[in-house]
Amino acid sequence: MRLKLFIFASLVSLSLLLALASSTPAQVDHGAMEAAGQAGQFQRIEQPLWTKVAVTGAGLGLIGLELWWFLFSQPKSRQATTTDGVQEITITVDGGYEPSQIVVQAGQPVRLNFYRQDPSSCLEAVRFPDFRIAQDLPIDQTTAIEFTPAEPGRYEFTCGMNMFRGTVEVVGDRTAAKTTTAAAPSPQH
Repeated sequence: MRLKLFIFASLVSLSLLLALASSTPAQVDHGAMEAAGQAGQFQRIEQPLWTKVAVTGAGLGLIGLELWWFLFSQPKSRQATTTDGVQEITITVDGGYEPSQIVVQAGQPVRLNFYRQDPSSCLEAVRFPDFRIAQDLPIDQTTAIEFTPAEPGRYEFTCGMNMFRGTVEVVGDRTAAKTTTAAAPSPQH
């Protein structure tokens, strides 16, 4: 969904820039240029100041949006819930993975339910190289992937083309106790 919004905003910005740039057409009299002997040289075309400011501002805004998107936006993390001894979470596949970071306990079975909504060919499969798992994801269906992580650590999963990524953070008992204690609200007196 975020990818679609980003593409839509980029297209709107581009169309706005094109509309601004084409609103004051620059005309050059080629006959006068040839008569002056400047047929092979470039000639400067003056633009109004507001057009220069608008184009520069839009360009800087798009650069800032791209920097935020790729460098500063934080992936969403969620802890799997345990039901009948299996840690389980549903991951929506739509322009990426939501959530893209999953926290689970070491030594307990994990079931990741991938629900694919995005029809792009890149997201047709998911790969867990550390667990030697590669699974196709049919569109508009939930596909369960099960494994049991033995060691704490960060394990990456990717799409079939290695463009979209997510991580499974496996924590030990002590790390989980610290995370739970830190997340729990302090008692009010």
